[in-house]
Amino acid sequence: MKKKDPVYITGHRHPDTDSIASSIAYAFFKRSMGVHAVPCRLGALNQETRYLLSRFGFPEPVLLQDARMKLSEIDMDAPVSITPDTTIYETLKIMQKDDRAYCGVVDEDQHLVGMVTKSDLAVVGLEDTARAIDILAHTPAENIRKTINGTMVYDDDQSCINGKVSIIAMTELDRLDHFDVKDRIVIVGANTEAQRTLIRQGAGMLIVVWTDQVDESVMEAAREYHCPIIRSGHGSMNTSRYLYFAPSVKRIMKTKLISFHTNELAEDVGNKMLRSRYRVYPVVDQEDRLAGYISRYHIMDSKKRKLILVDHNEFSQSVNAVDKGKVLEVIDHHRINDFSTSQPVSFRNEIVGSTATIIATIFRENQMLIPANLAGLLLGAILSDTMNFHSPTTTERDCSTANILAALADLDIEEFAEELFTVTASQEKTSISDMINQDRKIYDIHSCKLSISQVIVPSARETRADAQEIAGALERFCRKKQIDLAVLVYTSILENGSVVFAGGERSSWAVEAFPDHDGEEHTFQENLLSRKQQIFPALSAVISDYMGG
Repeated sequence: MKKKDPVYITGHRHPDTDSIASSIAYAFFKRSMGVHAVPCRLGALNQETRYLLSRFGFPEPVLLQDARMKLSEIDMDAPVSITPDTTIYETLKIMQKDDRAYCGVVDEDQHLVGMVTKSDLAVVGLEDTARAIDILAHTPAENIRKTINGTMVYDDDQSCINGKVSIIAMTELDRLDHFDVKDRIVIVGANTEAQRTLIRQGAGMLIVVWTDQVDESVMEAAREYHCPIIRSGHGSMNTSRYLYFAPSVKRIMKTKLISFHTNELAEDVGNKMLRSRYRVYPVVDQEDRLAGYISRYHIMDSKKRKLILVDHNEFSQSVNAVDKGKVLEVIDHHRINDFSTSQPVSFRNEIVGSTATIIATIFRENQMLIPANLAGLLLGAILSDTMNFHSPTTTERDCSTANILAALADLDIEEFAEELFTVTASQEKTSISDMINQDRKIYDIHSCKLSISQVIVPSARETRADAQEIAGALERFCRKKQIDLAVLVYTSILENGSVVFAGGERSSWAVEAFPDHDGEEHTFQENLLSRKQQIFPALSAVISDYMGG
């Protein structure tokens, strides 16, 4: 049965607990419906999310770096290969068996070292005989024996062949001295006297046809003159034909290759193919081991990555190149801004405090039981996103859903909330730079690039002691990321408020949005908890006043 294409369920960049828990829970729901769903993350997890995943026994979702498909994710031809010592004849048989016009050459560790095509093999028979003679001169006797389906009657490590071939199968004895057989491969019939004479005349190798045995006197001459003898399994004509397929492919293989890696994007590979005219290209993994073969057909036939977006709908906050993927659904509780698709999608956007609330509702709508550990994870996401129901975004549905999840997980909401915020509020080991990046969202308002980061701490007021260090980190962040205004908000659930710090050329606008008390800097802003309903709207209003025209 054909494996189903995966559907990747992902939250926003700089993921928070709601984003990750919603991805995991909705992937569980989709898998229950027979969909091959994979929960993803777009960045490193924060301390709170890692704690909840560990507490309820969930692994970190896979990191999704790009909506475009990698070569490892699309159909390729199987990695049929040969070694450098494989004969040309054996290579042809492999190509015929697997219906291939090409074959990669690998070493003993499966590392790609060369490539052979049928065109390369055809050259052996069509090109100037000088090259065929040269490669046959370096061909081991065992290769020749295998290729002509022969029997090694006598081998000699002191033999010398020059690659030239003579057929003297039907020649009369008194005319043998007319032939120059020195160091040549000589194909001869069953005549014992002719065989002895050719060996004494310096034949480099004797291939006898139409005979079942070789006389002992011929063997004595072969030992004396160091001339290997092979009894062929074919007649003289086919023996002469097959001889030129006996050399190893290392004599004709191409070593200057255009190859690709499994982690390259299929789109990029397609563009690179336009600059060359090969029909097929080898693909190797990160250890340069052959992984398969790819052609323009595979690139053109590759499918788009299927995506479901949770806890966001703005492409600017989604996976890189999201517009190159195929968005199937969106489940979110934020504003709708720059979202657009080329085909209809299922779009569910509700006015609640957490996406986890919507996901839990979907389970109930479909009469599907939420496992206890998943219920605990979703409850943690609701408490995190609503800041233990203190955020102005909190709705009655969030509260009622949390009660249901608490019952399923056998948790006391107040005790669990205290545990959650006590464990995750400590930022002692987290640098200011990490705090800026761990829960950050980027907005573009009237061409003003705004960054808002929010960090939960035990005491927002105490962060003012580090104001100078925080300001410096924000300025460096703005220069590095080319941000006009970067805001870092320290929020305390226990104190029911936040302290706002800002950096960038427009940092003064943050002070207008959140005015300080007289004679004070970085005033504690009581009841300021929600990025979505309080922090972003206040900053957006000031930016619009200055740049909205």
